[in-house]
Amino acid sequence: MELEIQTDKSSPDETPSVFKKSIRPVTLKFEEVIYKIRIKNVGIGGILWPQRSKETEKVILKGVTGMAEPGEILAMLGPSGSGKTTLLTALGGRLGGQLAGSITYNGKPISNAMKRNTGFVSQYDFLYPHLTVVETLVFTALLRLPNTLTKEDKVSQAESVIAQLGLTQCRNSIIGHEFLRGVSGGERRRVSIGQELLVNPSLLILDEPTSGLDSTTAQCIVSALSELASGGRTIVMTIHQPSSRLFYMFHKLLLLSEGNALYFGKVSAVMDYFSDIGFASSVPMNPADFLLDVANGLTSDGAHANESMDDHMQSIVVAYKERLSEKLKEELAGKQFNEDKLSNGPEDNSKEEFGRWPTTWWQQFSVLLRRGVRERKHESFSPLKIFEVLAVSFLTALLWWKSHISHLQDQLINPQSLQIGIFFFICGFWGFFPLLEAISTFPQENKMLQKERSSGTYRLSSYFMSRIVADLPMELVLPTLFLAITYWSAGLKSTIGHFLHALLVLLLSVLVSQGLGLALGALAMDHEVAMTIGSVFMLSFLLVGGYYVQQVPRFIAWIKYLSFSHYSYKLFLGSQYKTDETYPCDDAGGVCVIADYPAIKMVGLDGQFSSVIALVFMLVGYRLIAYVALMRIGVTGK
Repeated sequence: MELEIQTDKSSPDETPSVFKKSIRPVTLKFEEVIYKIRIKNVGIGGILWPQRSKETEKVILKGVTGMAEPGEILAMLGPSGSGKTTLLTALGGRLGGQLAGSITYNGKPISNAMKRNTGFVSQYDFLYPHLTVVETLVFTALLRLPNTLTKEDKVSQAESVIAQLGLTQCRNSIIGHEFLRGVSGGERRRVSIGQELLVNPSLLILDEPTSGLDSTTAQCIVSALSELASGGRTIVMTIHQPSSRLFYMFHKLLLLSEGNALYFGKVSAVMDYFSDIGFASSVPMNPADFLLDVANGLTSDGAHANESMDDHMQSIVVAYKERLSEKLKEELAGKQFNEDKLSNGPEDNSKEEFGRWPTTWWQQFSVLLRRGVRERKHESFSPLKIFEVLAVSFLTALLWWKSHISHLQDQLINPQSLQIGIFFFICGFWGFFPLLEAISTFPQENKMLQKERSSGTYRLSSYFMSRIVADLPMELVLPTLFLAITYWSAGLKSTIGHFLHALLVLLLSVLVSQGLGLALGALAMDHEVAMTIGSVFMLSFLLVGGYYVQQVPRFIAWIKYLSFSHYSYKLFLGSQYKTDETYPCDDAGGVCVIADYPAIKMVGLDGQFSSVIALVFMLVGYRLIAYVALMRIGVTGK
């Protein structure tokens, strides 16, 4: 399942025609944006009586107003907790809850067409670590670009983004993570930006794109963004503490503090503005540092202002509203004519191209399947996991070496020493192993899924089916290897038919266990919580499975009907023994029926077909539960 990538043969100065598509200008305007959240105060009494816990309302954004036009970079500056990311998320159309005020794009509210024409780069890079730079961008292009472009055009557009962002030298390097060496932090950041540039967005929103980078790398990224803005894009970004060189590369600045706007306007005028209202720097310093001091209530020498923090903020907010509100209203009104022209322009064409899913269900499934196999094969066949399975396989084979059916008579002395023990051990090991592996699947991919679903990249159903299908060959290889080693070593019935029977039972049990893990992970979306619940479930299933406790009390015996370990154990016994088979014993006649032996009679050899039906029902049912749980993620379709 290899990905064919054709390298662009055009000259370095030649941009592919697909990337020369004209950009539809977007004027982003936000007025009096207010955002509130409810916080539940839970004390000791609230823990014991949750209904007594009180809710308080906290205002995150307090009437923020501003605007960004085509060809401009609007930078949002402010201390931690000032509301920058919240406002940025609201501008990207990804913030729910109690949001008030007006946010318009060319005079119109957010729409699916606008979302697909908007690039949103979060603060953290959510990328698959084992994919290379070119694979990451090509897979994204195949998913997000519409079918009006051919596959070759999509690959060509990915190549042009690689060249535009200076990623050519690392194009074949893997992304990596903290435990896997890959590209540098700056290159990883550019890959994230490149994923959004693939759709040739008119509006690009970035949350702290220079966070954690050195000043030189940060300047390279902002320089690249400046070039993108010069092509007619509207760029809005948050930044925590830029250097003076970066500061003057922005066109407009929005200074926030505790949800209040302290300044909005041109970067070149900000220092004069604060000087006019009595906040001047007493020493030469980085303008960004000075503004952060002001937003934090500090003077230029780092001391707190004489007035209280509330009075300090209030005086700046009042000055801002008095001096700039009228000027800002005039500026916003002055753009109305151009805004109307833009909104009446190529809107219909935009809707035609971006209003539906960019690709068909089958295309999404096919691309996601190839991407999933390419990424997860490293995890499924990691040396550590292979060593674990092989070690347990050989240990099991040695412990049950050449056990034979004639040993059934010894069960009267030591029931745990014989063949039926290996079957229950297999049920236990291959109940826990795939369960614990699958539990982490969706919690680990939650952020990636949110990112791609919120941008309308694919349907949830195509993602889910590709995830299930991609796991099948990788999840079934190791159990097959395990049984191939242990089955023949343990002296079980040495025919291909009996082996295949046992193998099918094992693979079905593995898929059911994996489905339970997927369901628990999707429901909890927390790895530790899901692990705890999964462990309790499995231990309960094993205890009532029919091996450890043969006389289960009636009031709790119903749990065995929910236990896939019980059904798997029954099917494993059925793969070796038949109801009419006998074994030597000390009873009268010296021959006993296997089905009457207490350890087997408790589980029973009948009901084989109904056990298969029960496992198939669980296999499908657990995955349906996982799918329904995942429907909470994303807002653009199922």
